[in-house]
Amino acid sequence: MEFREGIPGPRQFGPEQQQLGHRAAFAALGETSFSNYVAATQPHLLPAARTFDAPRSGASHASPEALGVPHGTTIVALQFNEGVVIAGDRRATAGNVIAQRDIEKIFITDSHSAVGIAGSAGIAIEMIRLYSVELEHYEKIEGVQMSLDGKANRLAGMVRGNLGAAMQGFVVVPLFAGYDVDEPDPAKAGRIVTYDPTGGRYDEWLGYHAVGSGSVFAKSSLKKLHRTSADLETTVRTAVAALYDAADDDTATGGPDLVRKIWPVVVSITGAEGAVRRSESELAGIVERLVAERAENPGG
Repeated sequence: MEFREGIPGPRQFGPEQQQLGHRAAFAALGETSFSNYVAATQPHLLPAARTFDAPRSGASHASPEALGVPHGTTIVALQFNEGVVIAGDRRATAGNVIAQRDIEKIFITDSHSAVGIAGSAGIAIEMIRLYSVELEHYEKIEGVQMSLDGKANRLAGMVRGNLGAAMQGFVVVPLFAGYDVDEPDPAKAGRIVTYDPTGGRYDEWLGYHAVGSGSVFAKSSLKKLHRTSADLETTVRTAVAALYDAADDDTATGGPDLVRKIWPVVVSITGAEGAVRRSESELAGIVERLVAERAENPGG
């Protein structure tokens, strides 16, 4: 991350603190939020500080489609008997063009949480990287991991900070999945939190959710296939099947690519293992069996 000296922020510091540098500035701020520290000292580095000025001839020229901004979909999250699974396809689109075939949309943000992104890919990835630093920074300063509700609320604040860009079409809609280490029952410890572009956060209690352009098709699949009492292996397979069904009806969602060996990204979060990205070999086996089954019964 680049720091540039001499750029004033919304909070001014005295000459002595300025001479001591960023460490004194952070101490003067008096809190553990890394993003608030950046906002006070180097606000130009925050995703929310970016502006998208439309030409005077018309705002439509600054739309994501006109600029060719990659757009990411689809993300699913599922609770199961030991925690939660979150998965995403690998396609990014720019209008009617496939911008990238192997984009990463699922990010492990700390030892017991992960976030999937849908929307304007560049802003979303930058937001989640800052969010990961925020969680790590809090843990180092406080000596304990942020609570699950604290993690969900912090992400909501970052989404709200992007509202100005969202109103110009650069929307970011994350899907949060985490494991509550303070919950004694593993079957209830897996949590799913959804957001809207204004930063509103909503806990999902049905046991599954999906975001992105293919979400309506993924949810229809999950409604029939998913059971919160299922084990990890079954839940991972269900997540992959839901993404396959979404890709079958949504052009912006990419199905598994057997030629290029591109599989969905799947992360499981449990009390025993924490957040773990499932291996390529495991997903390859699941995809190959799923495709073989669909060859005999295309309707699923």
